[in-house]
Amino acid sequence: MIARRLLPLLATPAFAQTWAPERPMRLIIPFTPGGSTDIIGRVVAQRLSVLLGQSVVVENRPGAGGTIGADQVAKAAPDGHTLLMGHIGTLAVNPGLYPRLPYDFQRAFAPICLVATVANFLAVTNGLPVRDVAEFLALARRDPGGITYGSGGNGSATHIAVSALQEAAGVRFTHVPYRGTGPMMTDLIAGQIQMTMTGGPPALPPIRAGQIRALGVSALAPVAAAPEIPPIAATVPGFEAVQWYGVVGPAGMPAAAVARINQAIHALLAEPETRARLEPEAADPAPGTPEAFGAFITAEQTRWGALIRRAGVRAE
Repeated sequence: MIARRLLPLLATPAFAQTWAPERPMRLIIPFTPGGSTDIIGRVVAQRLSVLLGQSVVVENRPGAGGTIGADQVAKAAPDGHTLLMGHIGTLAVNPGLYPRLPYDFQRAFAPICLVATVANFLAVTNGLPVRDVAEFLALARRDPGGITYGSGGNGSATHIAVSALQEAAGVRFTHVPYRGTGPMMTDLIAGQIQMTMTGGPPALPPIRAGQIRALGVSALAPVAAAPEIPPIAATVPGFEAVQWYGVVGPAGMPAAAVARINQAIHALLAEPETRARLEPEAADPAPGTPEAFGAFITAEQTRWGALIRRAGVRAE
């Protein structure tokens, strides 16, 4: 798993215990309620409230692919009391999609801790005559552009992940962007489109109900939520395109605040109750050091920014 490979466990500095929040904290979630970022963020906020001894209030600030909420955090006082529940889109993809962000994405945030990774599931309509990734890619090569895939919109995580698969496998599909993952999944189940590659929360229920067929996961190894589904990398060596979630704050936060919040996130992710609440999201806990998370964000920005330019991906 990408996060476990890059992010070693935290060696907690002694000064982690010297900082404590002086008033209620805010966790900004830059998307609407109900999605994976919101669900994971609320789990984190609830347990941080207990571990840090102060309320952590969740505030949803959606808009512009997450940039509105991110901008609010980037411009907040760097005292540890305002945090962002970041996502691969907010922290790594958006710099490549939006040429004029309202903040300097390279300097705006203090990385605190990666929280979890979520693999994407490559799923097809039951009417498509393929049973595994190899058969699926062979069909795509015989009919370039003939397979339609749906996403939650131009520049969405699915759009980016499928663009990566097209490049890695040397195939071409036809993109059908929707205004959200929900209507896209409805049309996939109905056979109006033929394929998608999206996260566990929208994909696993219809997969388990037999409404669509899973061919592979985008992590390098099978995932705990569905260990029977093989990695796409077994057919396309090295292919990996996972979503991830992590907490950042405004740049300039005191080192003691970063360390204390990082320590608390490690503690909450070690709790069986937290892991049980993340499991329905197909989210694998993956905490590490702030420094490693910062390096990971930079690497992801470089990777996905280059892909966006090569593939000509555009935001809505």
